[in-house]
Amino acid sequence: MKAFTPVHREQFTRGVLTRSDLDPTSPVRQFHKWFAAAQRSGLVAHPETCCLSTASLPSGRVSSRMVYLKELDAQGFVIYSNFGTSKKARDLATNPWASLTFWWEDLERQVRVEGRASRLTREESQKYFDTRVRGSRIGAWSSRQSQVLKPTGGEIGEDGDDGRKILDEWVKETEKRFEGEEHIPVPEFWGGLRIIPESVEFWQGRQNRLHDRFVYDKKPPTEGNSEEWTLERLSP
Repeated sequence: MKAFTPVHREQFTRGVLTRSDLDPTSPVRQFHKWFAAAQRSGLVAHPETCCLSTASLPSGRVSSRMVYLKELDAQGFVIYSNFGTSKKARDLATNPWASLTFWWEDLERQVRVEGRASRLTREESQKYFDTRVRGSRIGAWSSRQSQVLKPTGGEIGEDGDDGRKILDEWVKETEKRFEGEEHIPVPEFWGGLRIIPESVEFWQGRQNRLHDRFVYDKKPPTEGNSEEWTLERLSP
């Protein structure tokens, strides 16, 4: 078996994380703090990049993909995508639980979010959809995400088409459909997904793999009480 890592890995030495560094009551406020630090650092090109993982039931089979965090409000973490034909849509139809993982390598920091996912309203999704460039809005309508694309002739022909041609045709059809129209409605199968956090872990790399890990877990709701969280240090 071929090894893909050197015998001696670099040590994590760029930071320390203690309980006093963390917001005592809110993982969302703490995330905002770390996200702002990643933006200011100049070391993380796209701090909004994260890995969205979903799992289908009853198989439990997990799938993951890289997405962009677009919004974070008091309710949760919001991404936008296709929820008509995609693998994530099929997973979420059987299992609403999902996770997001942020990895900011040059800061030696990681954040894991676990929670239930719920779709944004069409009105909410439209507001974001309107901010996208026209080509991206056309693309959202055109793509049957995750569907297999076959060469138009049934096999790769002399023109070299490997299935891309049919996607290009779908785009042309959409462009014709919305020709001359400035306002393009958000597709029913496309929109925002909010991960409502139940658990949020903050990870800071340390020497000898003795990392600092702290996890916020949401307390069960009680009548008349606002949202409350526990905060615990975890063993690496």
